Amino acid sequence: MSADPTSDGTPAGTTTDRPGAINAVPVRHPGRWVAIAVIAVLIAMLLHLLLTNKAFDWKFAFEAMNQKPVINGFLKGTLLVTVLSMVVGVGGGVLLAVMRLSDNPILSGVSWAFTWFFRSVPRYLLLFTMGTLGVLFPNGVALGIPFDWKIIDWLGMSGDWRFLTLDANQVFTGLVAGVIGLGLSEAAYMAEIARAGIMSVDKGQAEAAEALGMSKGKAMRRVVLPQAMRVIVPPTGNETIAMLKDTSLLLAVPVIGELFYQLQSIGSTYYKTFPIAVAATLYYLAATSVLMVGQYFLERRFGRGFGTTSAPRAARPAGAGGA
Repeated sequence: MSADPTSDGTPAGTTTDRPGAINAVPVRHPGRWVAIAVIAVLIAMLLHLLLTNKAFDWKFAFEAMNQKPVINGFLKGTLLVTVLSMVVGVGGGVLLAVMRLSDNPILSGVSWAFTWFFRSVPRYLLLFTMGTLGVLFPNGVALGIPFDWKIIDWLGMSGDWRFLTLDANQVFTGLVAGVIGLGLSEAAYMAEIARAGIMSVDKGQAEAAEALGMSKGKAMRRVVLPQAMRVIVPPTGNETIAMLKDTSLLLAVPVIGELFYQLQSIGSTYYKTFPIAVAATLYYLAATSVLMVGQYFLERRFGRGFGTTSAPRAARPAGAGGA
């Protein structure tokens, strides 16, 4: 007579070889706890230094930060120059990148030469040179027909064919010189960033757009550049943050209405240098933090559809309807 089967279908009296319960022991990380302890001690030491060392002179630093010339220097000499320089840099960089990728060897060569020069010259030296360019144009910067004085002399005429003359000592000084110098320097870096972004887009995209009747320029604006933004935006955000910090180099022009210049003036007046450095650091920390948040949202917007980690939508059960 056979034995009655059990509830799981195994005949009664039959033994099964099943593994026992696993006694899992979590992996220990003693080094991690040592690192946490060391970091905690260092943070405590830093806080103690910040709160107890009189050299910081927080009261004087905050008073210096709230001065009207300093605030105006931050708004105009730092934020405004950053925005205008990046407009010049991004616009010029995209144009240079398109020229560099052109089949025309002259356009490509000019773009390469521009990028080579402005990437080779330090920004401080470039701004210093920009502030002294007025010596090259003692009669001003004229806009009109090139070499008009030669043509007029050959024709035996008098006068000039210039419709606008600018004072070089006003063009190459102050905020204008700072924007021009920083913008041209930034255009050289943005040219390489934009070129890398354009090259990251498959050539078939532009070819398909041209096959549909788009011109090369329209295909670049409507098809290639929007896709290249995923590669261009992150380094452009880094360049914007670097540009905001590089506005402190406007001392080389010099630009009086700039944040660091104004703070240095206050520090020199009261013979307090270190609190002024602390005040400037706080300003730059606040501004760059806001830019980092903006960069995060821009990267998330232009990176949609790439590297997403969202779970796939659950399949609909059979017979649930639908097309």
